[in-house]
This record gives sequence, C-alpha cells and structure tokens, in this order.
Amino acid sequence: MKRFRIGVLTSGGDCPGLNAAIRAVVCSAELLGWEVYGFIDGFEGLISPVRYQILHEEDTQGIVALGGTILGTTNRGRFTTKTGIGEVLRLPKHLIDEVKETLEGLEIGALICVGGDGSLTAAQQLYEERVPIVGVPKTIDNDLSATDYSFGFYSAVEFVCRAMDRLRTTAASHRRVMVVEVMGRYTGWIALYGGLAGGANVILIPEMPFEYEKIAYHIRRRIAEGSHQTMIVVAEGAHPKDEQYYILEEEVHLKKEARFGGIGRHLEKVIMKMTGQETRAVVLGHLQRGGSQQPLIET
Repeated sequence: MKRFRIGVLTSGGDCPGLNAAIRAVVCSAELLGWEVYGFIDGFEGLISPVRYQILHEEDTQGIVALGGTILGTTNRGRFTTKTGIGEVLRLPKHLIDEVKETLEGLEIGALICVGGDGSLTAAQQLYEERVPIVGVPKTIDNDLSATDYSFGFYSAVEFVCRAMDRLRTTAASHRRVMVVEVMGRYTGWIALYGGLAGGANVILIPEMPFEYEKIAYHIRRRIAEGSHQTMIVVAEGAHPKDEQYYILEEEVHLKKEARFGGIGRHLEKVIMKMTGQETRAVVLGHLQRGGSQQPLIET
C-alpha cells in the first residue's frame, strides 16, 4: 500500500523555531504512516531544478534547539509577492502550473508552508489555484492576521529585552540617550513588547507617527528630575508626522520590497541637536532573527 506523501518548506526570513516546526511535521507524519518531502530553499525548491530531501524522524533528531532551518530559506526570488512599500504582486501562471506539476509528479497530496507575511501571501495565491496547502504562521514581526501566535516573535522580543539590559548600564554610566532600532516595517509589536518588557522610556511604532518635540520634552523632563539616561526603542518603520518611511535603498525595483532602516541614526542626530544630550543609536538588525531556540526563562 502506497504511503500518503506531504511536502514541507520554510520560506521568508529565518528565526528560532523553524527546525522545531520541521521536526514536528516529520514526527506527526510518521505517526500517521505518511512520507515527508522537505523542499530546499522555500518555494524555489518546487520548480526547476526541483530540490528536496525525504525526511525521516532520525533525520531531524537534535535539530529542535538549532537556529535557522535545515531546509534553507529565501525571501527573494521568483516567488516574491511583495514589492515597494508592501504592494502585492500576483504569481505568474507558469510558476503556479510548475508547482502543480512538481507536486503531482512526486504524488504529494498536500504542502505545508512555514512562513510569514510574504510567504503566506504566496501560499494563499497557490491555494486559490487549488494547490492543497497549509500555512504555519512564522514571523518575528507578529504581523499576520487571523492568528493569535506566531513563532519567532517572542524570541525577537526576548533578544530586545536582553540588549536593553546591557545598553541601560552603559547609558547610565555615560549619562546618555540610547536609541535602539528594532525590526518592524509596518507593525510595532517588537518595539512595543520589547520596549515595555525592557523598561524603555520612549517607544516609537509605525502605527503612530511621532513628533520630535515631544521626545525632546520627555528627555529634558527626565534630566530635570535627576535621571540622566533615557532608553528609546524605535521600530524601523516608525516615522515622524508628515514624513515618509526611512528606507535604505533610494530606488524601489520591481519584485523587490523596500529595505527599511536609518530612523535610529536619524533620531540620534536630532535628539543631540534638540537636547544637547549625548546620544547613541544601536541597530539590532538580524541579531533578532539569529540564534538557537532557547526557553524564555532560564533555569
């Protein structure tokens, strides 16, 4: 009797927990007597040259705590569904047809996609074309609708908290303002949760455009009250009122989403000019994505 086959892939940005999700799929499938095909480098592994690995339980032993993904991933390439400032692209029909051919040729009955906003946008488009697909929410930005939890988010928040603990001591020693720029293009969940948990004095998020003078006033008031260090957490997509997002690339090319960043350095200069307080900006960047999966509470 032929065993039922499913496929699994990881797509988009990496984060701790991807390997745990892969192992969970494999172990659950083996309990049901199913075979698992792991596609390499996300959706790209589904089209020519097709690349996959048949996964057994023993192939995934010891990977739960490992960071990254044993299957590889990409947030660029032929399955990009976001461009510019969050604009949605439709996948070409020939790509969808090739995905169908691959799945039919390998006799795979369903595909599990572990991904975030862009990846699940692609998955949704495949589903609309009758590709049997299941989306597993993975995003450090926590920006997926219709789901309460996504793995990767709490790992990123934990890292922000640990970074703030370290930065606060140097800020107090030098009587500085520390501006911590975190990820978050259009949503400020990392900045909000990380800032609250890490004891930030100012939190700036994309959903609420800010005013420079209010930040400067708060810093001056803290100095007047005898507190000579201020911790500011800003999401990369946060921006002042009547100003645009801060983007690292001047030109937005077709099939390439704009890279956000630079608001932290900009705030550093503005705050120093408006308050006279020594200010330093720290960009946490991809440190929020990397690392192994560890418990939030160490014992």
